[in-house]
Amino acid sequence: MTAQRKLIALDADDLAVISAHVQDAKVQTGDIIWRQSEKRLVVGMNRLDWEQTLDGETAPRRLIAALRFDRVLSCKSRNINLDAPETALELLGIEFHPTEPPGGSAVLMFSHGGALRLDVECLECELADLGPEDLGTSDLGGGIERSDLEV
Repeated sequence: MTAQRKLIALDADDLAVISAHVQDAKVQTGDIIWRQSEKRLVVGMNRLDWEQTLDGETAPRRLIAALRFDRVLSCKSRNINLDAPETALELLGIEFHPTEPPGGSAVLMFSHGGALRLDVECLECELADLGPEDLGTSDLGGGIERSDLEV
């Protein structure tokens, strides 16, 4: 295995790079952890190793990874059943919509119309690969406010 990747995003262009790396990642709702008192959202995921694919490997490999957003003021969801921690989601991508600088909203878009909107003081995001093993679930994902996500 290649060195474990760690990417940091501080602006929309950086976030676009992270979005490309998490495209088609598998996420379970129980692995979405909103720590409101810490202004932090962490999403555990099982992402495709796109680098391996680009290197010509024929068998796709998934990596366990953590996506972390800091300085999060609020976290709202749409079409995600947060009461069912075993629900499987597929992350399609992440966008940043600036408001008054340096703030804005990061939107995590999932298949079947699911989304998380994070209103942030400023964009601080990190993607860290943790290894090639299967990702388990946790029971720490409660506390996300449900809404209709107007971006």
